[in-house]
Amino acid sequence: MDGSDRETEVLVVGFGPVGATIANLLGRYGVRTLAIDAATEIFPQPRAIALDNEALRILQAAGLPEGSFETIAIPEVRYRSPYVGQLARLETGGCLDGHPKLVTFYQPELESELRSRAREHPSVTVELGVELVELAEEKGRVRARLRELDGKEHAVHAKYLVGADGAKSRVRKALGVGFDGRSYAEDWLIVDAKRESSSLDHIEFLCDPRRPAPHMPAPGGRERWEFMLHPGESAEEMEHPDKVRELLSPWGSPDDMDIERTAVYRFHARTVERFQKGRVFLAGDAAHITPPFAGQGLVAGLRDAMNLCWKLTWVLRGRAAPRILETYDQERRPHAKAMIALARWLGRIIMPTSRAQALATGVLMRGLRLIPPARSYLEELKIKPQNEFDRGLFVERRRRGLRGRPTQPKTQLTRGAMFPQAWCQRGSDGCWSDDALGDGLTLIGFGIDPEPYLGSSAAAFSAAGGACIQLCHRGQRIHRSDGDNVWEDISGAFIPGIAPIGWAAVVRPDRTILHDGPVTEAARLVGETLALLGAGYAQPDSSKEMGARATASRASAAPEAQR
Repeated sequence: MDGSDRETEVLVVGFGPVGATIANLLGRYGVRTLAIDAATEIFPQPRAIALDNEALRILQAAGLPEGSFETIAIPEVRYRSPYVGQLARLETGGCLDGHPKLVTFYQPELESELRSRAREHPSVTVELGVELVELAEEKGRVRARLRELDGKEHAVHAKYLVGADGAKSRVRKALGVGFDGRSYAEDWLIVDAKRESSSLDHIEFLCDPRRPAPHMPAPGGRERWEFMLHPGESAEEMEHPDKVRELLSPWGSPDDMDIERTAVYRFHARTVERFQKGRVFLAGDAAHITPPFAGQGLVAGLRDAMNLCWKLTWVLRGRAAPRILETYDQERRPHAKAMIALARWLGRIIMPTSRAQALATGVLMRGLRLIPPARSYLEELKIKPQNEFDRGLFVERRRRGLRGRPTQPKTQLTRGAMFPQAWCQRGSDGCWSDDALGDGLTLIGFGIDPEPYLGSSAAAFSAAGGACIQLCHRGQRIHRSDGDNVWEDISGAFIPGIAPIGWAAVVRPDRTILHDGPVTEAARLVGETLALLGAGYAQPDSSKEMGARATASRASAAPEAQR
């Protein structure tokens, strides 16, 4: 690395799993990206341990095929009380959007895979042992001063900077944004061990006020225990080998266990007051810290990456106005806060502070299980906040119909929510629908090819990174196009699963539904989509609009036409 000033489109500070995912997503778009990290090696021990179907879907989008890192699918999560028995059971088995609902994994292996794939992108440069010293926003760019291990410093000029540098983020501190929330009063001992004879296939939470203890399996014969410390217990005392053996003894002979790691942590529940300040963005633990009780810490950071990277790309390539970047905070912060609230609620179940509280919680939870709707709400994971936006970069649907207007067909499509994934086939070739949609904007026609209905707007849609596909029901022949953009819905998940024949939807690169309506009105749907993006008005990385606020009304500047 020479000492002269350098230029890049996006500087990513932090090359952990979130930063590496960001580098991969930007690399797939060909965005010139410099990713740095103060550490020279991957942290050799596991920290995060759980991923859900959404996280696996994002890693799929980042270029990691199934099987690229080892996982264990978790069929259920059990909450158990020493006083009343099983408090709750979450059904996490099965598949959702093409992936297991819940898996455990080994973080060093995932990070290694993400890093090696990031380096394969010609537009991505990775430099380790490099730390951020300071940053300042200048006209149309961010100037960052970096320091190498030998003390040499140099400047990098980037169009945008993403801080994915963890809970102690230097980027966040440089921005001076608030990091609101709370720290738990209790410390926890984390023990990671390997043993050959384990038959554990589920996650269990021992909700015992005497010593709450989550326990879960991980790949490679690994298991993790987490033990809450009592007042007066020190980290040194709890990490002593004799104490660790005492804690693990209820689960088998410690002589049969190879202890890989012991560490004492204090959990936090915090969110920054804003995910963006000018040309600088925060992602992952730099933006939010989630207690581990819902297994959503890393997952939330991956959602950040998926939401932000396509928007940066569209602005850098002149396909959208810079104001769309402000919807990153508008969309991600409320959902991150909702996940933190869920984790805190689960923490109250897991960590009763007294026998009386444990009994009261047990009676309440056992009682709720006797009420079918309440039991379904909990056990079928309906309690988990959906990745669905109230405000953001999508065309808002009118709440009331107009008098005299025909009733529109009912669909399962919700603008601002995720478009599902299912298996599709074209001739003898099959793939998951996300791979069929590709990395750009997609106009999907259900049963009918939408492209002939675009007319003169087709060229503008293509220039904005858009493409059309037709999803056909299994065996469809009538209305089936002869083009290469035709895919057959093998399982019926799309037709009639979410929409009838003759409907259309515009789906963002992050698989959020942006717009929908009759396929015969495809030109209108695309026109309103382009107006929402600011396509045709944006110049590549135009800085003059950076101060414009993408409020809810602004994000809905192309209201749905009255029909």
